[in-house]
Amino acid sequence: MLTVPTFIAESPIQGFGLYAAAPIEKGDLIWRFQPGLDAVVADALVAALPPVARDFAERYSITSPKFPGAVIIHGDNTRFINHSTDPNTDNSSSDELTFAARDIMKGEEITADYKHCCEVYAANPEWG
Repeated sequence: MLTVPTFIAESPIQGFGLYAAAPIEKGDLIWRFQPGLDAVVADALVAALPPVARDFAERYSITSPKFPGAVIIHGDNTRFINHSTDPNTDNSSSDELTFAARDIMKGEEITADYKHCCEVYAANPEWG
């Protein structure tokens, strides 16, 4: 669940991105896992979905060692956070919390290093 005001806009990184609608200070909580809003979905269920739904689930989910055999599908616009090798967020210390790694200006795209939140991405270093 996002804990800061944001908006969606086109991104120079990939398609659309998540942007800060107000300044965010270093250390501020940006996102936290919220049961009931963020869904933990078994890999077997994702695999059994019709192709369009499966494509959505695979594109917008993240993996976590806390939920083996499942993915997390965000119930808000967190799914629009794009990857950066120089992210302005930090979730390396927790699967359930994301903080601002530095001050983020109003209108700045919010980015994450997928290697800290997505096992599939971490397993494919050639992705950047």
